[in-house]
Amino acid sequence: MNCIKGRWFLLAGFALLVACNQKPESKRTQPVSNVAPSGGMQPVNAPNPYEPVDVSPLDMSYYPVHYPLQKMSGIATEKPVMRVIYSRPHLQGRSLFGSVLKYDQPWRMGANEATELDVFRPVYLSNKKIEPGRYTLYSIPHEKSWTIVLNKDLDTWGLRQDSTQDLLRVEVPSTDDNPMVEYFTMVFQRADTGANLIVAWGRTLVKLPFVIK
Repeated sequence: MNCIKGRWFLLAGFALLVACNQKPESKRTQPVSNVAPSGGMQPVNAPNPYEPVDVSPLDMSYYPVHYPLQKMSGIATEKPVMRVIYSRPHLQGRSLFGSVLKYDQPWRMGANEATELDVFRPVYLSNKKIEPGRYTLYSIPHEKSWTIVLNKDLDTWGLRQDSTQDLLRVEVPSTDDNPMVEYFTMVFQRADTGANLIVAWGRTLVKLPFVIK
């Protein structure tokens, strides 16, 4: 009898031990929140609480090309000559001419604020000396050429050009059989007599030739 009671207590104790060690049933998985925890990475589509994010990002191109990187790396061999500051619209499935630009109509050469050309040392454009300073750029696209305008009206919105402050107008040929460019692009390219400012969008490309002496 004592042996049976002992076995019964042993079995009861074992059952209690197993029950205590069993984990409760897992809860149903909760949906993942699209709000990042404090200190985490923001969702891609999170709004900016300080300023709306512009779809036409601001960009800057130097001559010599990538001058700030050269300076930081200690390999710069000359001072900067000029730079262009502009916003970069993109086509988003639109055709360049007809939907975005119109032939023979002034265009601000980018988006948002007027595109700015900063000249740090004298350069020549169409045999005219351009003194160091800040200028704005706009253009008038034609079917086979573009008129590029250097203007003295600063800190303006690009849609409004004051032609009474034009400093110089240069007509340069355009081509339309180039590699496709989604984002409007302006970049300097070294040339035999100085540097060309490359202006490219869609399949259209123009070169504004600066002479550096």
